Amino acid sequence: MNTPQPQSDSQLAELDVEILLRFGLPAPGPHRSALFGDGAVAAAITVDRLGVMPRALVFLGEVVRSGGTRFAAALPEPLPGPAAAVARGWLQTAAMVVQDPTGDQLVARWFDAVAAVLALRVTHREATS
Repeated sequence: MNTPQPQSDSQLAELDVEILLRFGLPAPGPHRSALFGDGAVAAAITVDRLGVMPRALVFLGEVVRSGGTRFAAALPEPLPGPAAAVARGWLQTAAMVVQDPTGDQLVARWFDAVAAVLALRVTHREATS
């Protein structure tokens, strides 16, 4: 087993979250681990830079749970402000591979994971300022 190498925020932000969603959602395994690991961190960094609060991601996860991934992808503003286009891209990619409510639940869990990472970033930043 390889030991993961530390990566900077800039390196993680360069990851293609849509590719991670496309390959990580359909089946368990290393691609899903990457989606919920580095992918969640990369997504949190991206939305953090756009000023999104964790509660917006938690709410989006609830929308996915309630209405499904395709419904959420059709929202005009799934996240506030400039993050809307980013979230719409993630949701549209996920909608291409999610086939049932179990997949919708997985997408919602991923948004919860992104929200948790973002909350840690916000808390740490506030504690060190």
